[in-house]
Amino acid sequence: MVIRVFVASSSGSVALYWCDYLPSPAVKRIGELSYLRNKASTRFCKIKKRQQDVVRFLEANRIEFEEVDITMSEEKRQWMYKNIPEDRQPAQGNPLPPQIFSDDRYCGDYDGFFESKESNTVFSFLGLKPSLTSK
Repeated sequence: MVIRVFVASSSGSVALYWCDYLPSPAVKRIGELSYLRNKASTRFCKIKKRQQDVVRFLEANRIEFEEVDITMSEEKRQWMYKNIPEDRQPAQGNPLPPQIFSDDRYCGDYDGFFESKESNTVFSFLGLKPSLTSK
């Protein structure tokens, strides 16, 4: 069984770097472009932090997984979109990373992962038995 975490890598999108190099909010904004850039960078920072949270948890618990970078492969991105159940799709737009699969079975998105972490049911969320997670 392979746990796959679909992510958007920093190398695949310049926007993901923005959260590391943004000027402070006190810096004078230059019209609408600055506003849109800051809004987009906030979204990408949130995605990046969520991806890191999932990956760190899996590493800390020695759960083998594969990161699948959807920014570098249209085929992988489309596979992810197609394999998320219709009832779990967002009302608008495409699902955002991280999206988590166990083999071809959809486990959930970050919100589902976070809820399972809070309720101490991550192994069940991933379709794993705790004793099978050691490397």
